[in-house]
Amino acid sequence: MDSEIVGIVIALLLWVIWAMVTERRHRRVEELRQLPPGPKWWPVVGNIFQLGLIPHVSFAKLANKHGPIMTLWLGSMCTVVVSSNEVARDMFKNHDAVLAGRKIYEAMKGEYGTEGSIITSQYGPHWRMLRRLCTTEFFVSSRLDAMRGVRSRCIDRMVQHVEDASSCGRFVFLMAFNLIGNLIFSKDLLDPKSERGANFFYHAGKVMEFAGKPNVADFLPILRWLDPQGIRRKTQFHVDRAFEIAGGFIQERTESNKELNKKDFLDVLLEFRGDGLEEPSKFSSRTINVIVFEMFTAGTDTTTSTLEWAMAELLHNPEKLRKVQDELRSTIGPKKKLEEKDIEKLPYLKAVIKETLRLHPPLPFLVPHMAMDSCNMLGYYIPKETQILVNVWAIGRDPKAWKDPLVLKPERFLEKDKADYKGHHFEFIPFGSGRRMCPAMPLASRVLPLALGSLLYSFDWKLADGLKPENMDMSERMGITLRKAVPLKAIPLPYKGY
Repeated sequence: MDSEIVGIVIALLLWVIWAMVTERRHRRVEELRQLPPGPKWWPVVGNIFQLGLIPHVSFAKLANKHGPIMTLWLGSMCTVVVSSNEVARDMFKNHDAVLAGRKIYEAMKGEYGTEGSIITSQYGPHWRMLRRLCTTEFFVSSRLDAMRGVRSRCIDRMVQHVEDASSCGRFVFLMAFNLIGNLIFSKDLLDPKSERGANFFYHAGKVMEFAGKPNVADFLPILRWLDPQGIRRKTQFHVDRAFEIAGGFIQERTESNKELNKKDFLDVLLEFRGDGLEEPSKFSSRTINVIVFEMFTAGTDTTTSTLEWAMAELLHNPEKLRKVQDELRSTIGPKKKLEEKDIEKLPYLKAVIKETLRLHPPLPFLVPHMAMDSCNMLGYYIPKETQILVNVWAIGRDPKAWKDPLVLKPERFLEKDKADYKGHHFEFIPFGSGRRMCPAMPLASRVLPLALGSLLYSFDWKLADGLKPENMDMSERMGITLRKAVPLKAIPLPYKGY
């Protein structure tokens, strides 16, 4: 006990000394260089108390006062927030390389660093190698085309499970999980009764939740070793449990020695041979585990949250729900099923997906960027190691770029030459842009309309517990991904003409 008290006293003394040094550094930077404007900050804590419970909303409100490029001090962390399509355009077109670094939060720091992580690896040879594997072996069009039947089978199974169980949420997750499982392992990994599936869902969700929470240890470095909120410790616990489950899948596959007609992504990882200099000569089992875990968590959580928001918005706006269902049922016809080739004939369905991504981007700040060196952007100085947050949630709701920005209006995406989400229209970048744009966008663009359309075609829907659409709670809760604060409860009623 005495040693603990001494440790706390020493930590407090170090904190005071560090705070004095940090405050002087803040003032020196602001005096010597013209940082973007921003709210006044307090000594030591900076603007931490202005984060709020939902930071992307708090920062959008601050941007209305201080401008679309804004400086915040989160403790000692210099943060620049981008909140307009004009600033995002300049960032990604003129400063993409220098701002392609990653700000790594304490919760993201595993026991083995960022090796194997395409999300957290710094921009450089290792990251480029991982990105190349994703774009040429995992999300390449030829592989996705070849997997069309697998996607159809996974979604058909989801529809059947929803009908049998009269529920939706978990089966969307299972569908997304098995899609990734087929890309990596060439087989379904989970079924609705799978205990491993339920456990992985729980632990992966907790990882995303803790990794997205504001952590005082990120902002006040002297507190990192204390981990006062326990976020790093809790995140690592759930990562380890999820790794055990994912590692079990890998071990089963490697021990089965089953001959497959088609090479899957695990084969690519196991057979990889690098140059031994800028690339590893081969991947360690730990690295393969990281890559596989990351594919599952990133692919399942974002898909699940987007489909939940799409269903919630449609149930909240019954006239839009009727419109998309009328399009589906008149186009597909009775006693048939939606197929991927039909999507191009369903413009309103695709518009619903885009409008959902505009209002509820899965990652409201994308994944935080970091300045790898000092630079000047739009006449402002951006110091090295500055965190860059692109508030795509605010950009998607900017009244200067969107008419009636808070209203669900899929019709806006039916207009000729309207924005698409491929990274070139900066008022609509839910998958990001530039070098670090989400590599899974080609898969998401196929899965989201097919899954949503299948649920809307196969069932009529009503809210549970007699809830009326106008009384729905549409508030958000923040992890890494943007989820409904109150999970959607909806009852599927099999469509009689199906």
